[in-house]
Amino acid sequence: MAGVDVVVGAGHNGLVAACYLALAGRDVLVVEQLDRPGGGSRTEETIPGYRFDLHSAAHNIINMTDIPVELDLAGAGLDYVEMDPFSVAVHADGRRVRFHRSIEATLESIAEESPSEAAAYRRFLDTAVPLVRTVLPAIRGDTSARALPGQVVNAVRALRHQPLTTVRDVLSPYDSLLRRRLSSDLTRGPVAAFAAHAGVGPTVPGGALYAFWQAAYHLFGQWHGRGGAQNLTDALVSRLTSLGGEVRCSAPVERIEAGGGRVRAVVLEGGERIEASTVITAIDPKTALLDLLDPPLDGEAGADLAAARRSNVVQAVVHVATDRLPAYPGGRPGDWNGLQSYVDRLDDLSSAWAQAEAGLLPDPLPLYAFTPSAIDDGLAPPGQHTVYLACPAAPSRVDGGWAARRDDLVERSLDVLEARAPGVRSSVLGVATWTPDEMERVERWPGGHPMYLDIALDQLGPFRPTKRLGGWRTPVGGLYISGAGTNPTGGIAGTPGRQAARALLADQK
Repeated sequence: MAGVDVVVGAGHNGLVAACYLALAGRDVLVVEQLDRPGGGSRTEETIPGYRFDLHSAAHNIINMTDIPVELDLAGAGLDYVEMDPFSVAVHADGRRVRFHRSIEATLESIAEESPSEAAAYRRFLDTAVPLVRTVLPAIRGDTSARALPGQVVNAVRALRHQPLTTVRDVLSPYDSLLRRRLSSDLTRGPVAAFAAHAGVGPTVPGGALYAFWQAAYHLFGQWHGRGGAQNLTDALVSRLTSLGGEVRCSAPVERIEAGGGRVRAVVLEGGERIEASTVITAIDPKTALLDLLDPPLDGEAGADLAAARRSNVVQAVVHVATDRLPAYPGGRPGDWNGLQSYVDRLDDLSSAWAQAEAGLLPDPLPLYAFTPSAIDDGLAPPGQHTVYLACPAAPSRVDGGWAARRDDLVERSLDVLEARAPGVRSSVLGVATWTPDEMERVERWPGGHPMYLDIALDQLGPFRPTKRLGGWRTPVGGLYISGAGTNPTGGIAGTPGRQAARALLADQK
């Protein structure tokens, strides 16, 4: 096969990029090191008879874009089910707050526990909603002049009261922001749990953006792919195939040849050489440009990329098969639809992050749960359920090694679940873990980082992974980058894939 566009990595961004290239009539080949596509958007039977998402249990950003419509992914089988309420705070003391898509319904829920807290949450959203709308065009990949008037209007709305205070809040850690803006841990804890889902710690400067992102869930909802996150992957593969593209799995890349300053070929482990007219890498950009690229990226561009950071804090997941849903005292219909937060106090999350950064398994363990079988009966046998438990502040490298700490993670996770849903331990039919060492070994994610790099302010948007590489192009002719480590951000967005394809197609003109 000669002169093809090669995409390295069959995660959702790689598949999105490949679809846009194939839609433009180009000859596209996607190569994937695993024996199945999907990357972080996979659903697997980790416990016999029960299907669990490995990473992306809820999709938000891609549903803010027009990527699903442009690629007609519904016509290729994509079927999203809304999670509403998108989050429920399950406090250990019995208090409950239900965060609905509807802001008014959310305020009513908060007011059941604290009218003053409901008023504080409304004021918080008064700033958060226009801030989210201001950054939305960048998240969608719309950098055209037509987006500018709306951004200006929303920026003015966000800044109209105490502009310097709002600027300070945006630049601050979300630990500080939530203490200033919300009255108590009734809402601070669950909002922080969702912010932590982005992989940014409570005390990181600029992390406030991820707490303000709470408004995005009210504006656009949270969504579950029917059958799991794999539904998105399967739809993308189906669309790519229908457009004439090809996906080859079990095809790990050994090197990307780029003699003379231009990409020449992709060489697979085992020696097969695929001549390429262009290459898009949709994997960790450090791995792509510093390890696989031959010769590797050097000079200031290479030094900048080598300096891009990833912390020691990642996510660890425990999958639990049960014969019933967790029985939360005072539970109401819908409480199992979205994320269930077990973060009682903001202090607990901040402490956990510091412990994980130091290589310790946090105590107390911050945790949240998804129970997608409550809205999708195809994930478990009839009458049984899947409980996805995630610790957002787990150490990538843990003291004593993950092999020695895995059982401890399981037991502590089940203890936290039991404290919220008494009797749940007796319902457990099976358990599986997905810890950072397993993610690194299977996925080849350095340190088990699904985002590849931290998404701090200086590694976000046009600075992701670096300022020089923020436009998806590289100094090597015909070589482009995509994936969670590139502009604008990680997560299930699809934007990095589409923008990399657009950059390639523009250059080919």
